[in-house]
Amino acid sequence: MEKLNMLTLTVSLVVVLVLTQVDCSRNSTFKRVKQTQILGFDWKNCGKPDAPAVLESLTVSPDPISIPGDLTASASGSTTVELESPLSLTVTLEKEVAGFWVKIPCLEELGSCHYQDACDLLNQVIPPGQDCPEPLHTYGLPCHCPFKAGSYALPQSDFFLPDMDLPYWLTNGHYRVQGVLGSQGNELGCLKIALSLHSD
Repeated sequence: MEKLNMLTLTVSLVVVLVLTQVDCSRNSTFKRVKQTQILGFDWKNCGKPDAPAVLESLTVSPDPISIPGDLTASASGSTTVELESPLSLTVTLEKEVAGFWVKIPCLEELGSCHYQDACDLLNQVIPPGQDCPEPLHTYGLPCHCPFKAGSYALPQSDFFLPDMDLPYWLTNGHYRVQGVLGSQGNELGCLKIALSLHSD
């Protein structure tokens, strides 16, 4: 997986891992859901034509994706610059309400948030010195900064998505997410994701 590809997948893993590792009994703002489905997953680059970091391909199946359940994914991407700390990440999360897109504020480090250093987030989820999670480990893909310039590819791989706790405000509906990666005031890449969420 190319650097951005790798980073994109890793950031996705961060989100999944953070949500799945929350203990409902200690945090009343999260709720355990019995079954969640992600429908209509779609993505596109939103950076400038000459953006250094570009996601070239990303496929996920099935549709809908069930949580808990199995997921098959592949990805590829590239970066022309080294991605190193501090690597800012600005996330904008919107939900469709009555035909309008409403920005969800940053609540407990989730939502429309600015992260000073995505590298620190990775280190919190996967401590330095610990092997990268599968299938990254199998394919020799990194999960910590710095990510060297070059191309990365994750062949079609199977994942199991476990039960998760969702924030109380992450309710059923249509969502779109934009993530902008930056360094020293320069935009390195931008990715938009759209999906629908349905949980019991």
